Amino acid sequence: MDYTQQLDVALNRLHEEGRYRTFIDIERRKGNYPHAVWRKEDGSEQNITVWCGNDYLGMGQHPKVLEAMHEALDATGAGSGGTRNISGTTVYHKRLEAELADLHQKEAALLFTSAYIANDATLSTLPKLFPGLIIYSDELNHASMIEGIRRNGGAKRVFRHNDVAHLRELLEADDPNAPKLIAFESVYSMDGDFGPIAELCDLAEEFGALTYLDEVHAVGMYGPRGGGVAERDGLLDRLDIINGTLGKAFGVHGGYIAASEKMCDAIRSYAPGFIFTTSLPPVVAAGAAASIAVLKEDQSIRDAHQTQAKILKARLKAMGLPLIDHDSHIVPVHVGNPVKCKMLSDMLLEQYGIYVQPINFPTVPRGTERLRFTPSPVHGPKEMDALVRAMDDLWSHCALNRAELSA
Repeated sequence: MDYTQQLDVALNRLHEEGRYRTFIDIERRKGNYPHAVWRKEDGSEQNITVWCGNDYLGMGQHPKVLEAMHEALDATGAGSGGTRNISGTTVYHKRLEAELADLHQKEAALLFTSAYIANDATLSTLPKLFPGLIIYSDELNHASMIEGIRRNGGAKRVFRHNDVAHLRELLEADDPNAPKLIAFESVYSMDGDFGPIAELCDLAEEFGALTYLDEVHAVGMYGPRGGGVAERDGLLDRLDIINGTLGKAFGVHGGYIAASEKMCDAIRSYAPGFIFTTSLPPVVAAGAAASIAVLKEDQSIRDAHQTQAKILKARLKAMGLPLIDHDSHIVPVHVGNPVKCKMLSDMLLEQYGIYVQPINFPTVPRGTERLRFTPSPVHGPKEMDALVRAMDDLWSHCALNRAELSA
């Protein structure tokens, strides 16, 4: 086989379908987010505004976060020095896990190098702890949840997105004595819709199932202390395992689960994705703990974030653009064509200095390609005006219809 030729075939297919993903070299400037510098391949530079970042609240620039990281760096150096089991557990890791357990009102929390790994490692390990476990998974769950469930070797059932009645049918069809777990998200990041957490918890209690909630796109941003949608809705005590990230609203890096002390102890002891991975650097753990502490106390940041999201949605709707609106902070504008979606993204960047990545298959189904905007408290009126003008200019230029999917 000509391996190089096969690679060319695979890559060319992505180009032809308009799905080839391009990384652009950007440099964030401290204290100036969401503004950044785009370093082009020809060596030139262009000032841009980032509209697709997951640092939802700008906490990656917060003075208290940076101060905590500087202090930890000066005190400990760069890396952790090992896995959590072998020299990689420090006071910073323990402090962060305590902050997370408190945030979600759980007995314990367990750190991972990313929320992806936390989902994958936990969901793939649970059948070892509960032989015969059946996992019921929402069809739009994140790829990390799907991968963890796929790899665990146990039984799985996929229910239609947010369809509680369909889930009931699946639960009723299985052995009532089999251990069960229902896995779902609070905010689904591509459409920005919410999971029916209370109804899913009702079913879990009725059928004796554990609950597993991914709050990745909600921690820090919802609830009186940033504990997520479950905290906002008063449901934390009904959830057995909560997954979250430190790399979005908290502005740093890493992932975690929060659960009972015994659950965390069992995952810690059995999950290869935890056991054999170098732990987060202390400097990262220190920054994340500081960020969580700030957001537990500062509701004004969350309020400003929600206000900016509402303003952007209202202005895009007023222009007749096909906006998907489920009252969350996610602002997806439906394009429906991968080539035009990429074209629109490229033109926004090159002509207007607005950076938003196209979202294409397999992240979303074919025919639902979109631009996904993530406004933050630091996207002010000037940035908002520039984005709205650019979208108005380019939408007709790219021969796209308006208001086909506006909610």
